Amino acid sequence: MVWYSKMRESDLYTPLKRWLEGQGYQVSAEVRGCDMVAQLPHSDDDPVILELKVRMSLDLITQGVRRQEISPSVYLVVPLHGSQARLRNSRSVITLLRSLELGLIFVRFLRSGSRVEVRIHPEPAPRRSRPARRRAILREIDGRYAELNRAGQTSQEENFSAYRQRAIRVAALMRYSAQHTLSPADLRALGAPDSVQEILSKNYYGWFDRVSRGSYRLNQAGRSALARYAAILPAIIESKSS
Repeated sequence: MVWYSKMRESDLYTPLKRWLEGQGYQVSAEVRGCDMVAQLPHSDDDPVILELKVRMSLDLITQGVRRQEISPSVYLVVPLHGSQARLRNSRSVITLLRSLELGLIFVRFLRSGSRVEVRIHPEPAPRRSRPARRRAILREIDGRYAELNRAGQTSQEENFSAYRQRAIRVAALMRYSAQHTLSPADLRALGAPDSVQEILSKNYYGWFDRVSRGSYRLNQAGRSALARYAAILPAIIESKSS
């Protein structure tokens, strides 16, 4: 068995060439920068271009995209070792290659020999449109009072979504109101968002207590949250209601 540490692109050549010739192709190697070019004799079909590397990489994908200037039939070829081996991040890589209209071939090395496996063919990629997701993004942006997140922040850092910002605003309005209990209508009059009823009734963060039907107050958890968010409260409270 050939291992990654010792493998070279040329180790992929022989089993791949043998397999292509078994499919009726004439195979040429190292043709003006292309690792391999396969053609069906007496055919007007585009030549098949194959780029070989010992592992999947951005360089290999970029190389494949450049070869599409020559032919739409471009395959990337990488090895796998053992019958159960899979490409690292397989699903993401295959999604990317499909969107780039690149093919993917595995040369699987086994104790009994090698096997060529075509994982995907280069085919036109349909561009999916998801208007519902677009609308959700725009709603999220429109629903925020301030931009309090940082691009690239970790999952451990708090995400100030539009919903969280609205809940903080409701809590702050309750905290600084002269009334001990308020209704959704009272809060809207003070500048709470239209979704205040949902925020109070669902009580997702556990900041509110229902005193009676249509009447709520801020509890200790809510007051502690406001203390924790003291630095960002001005950005949320002083913004126009939404």
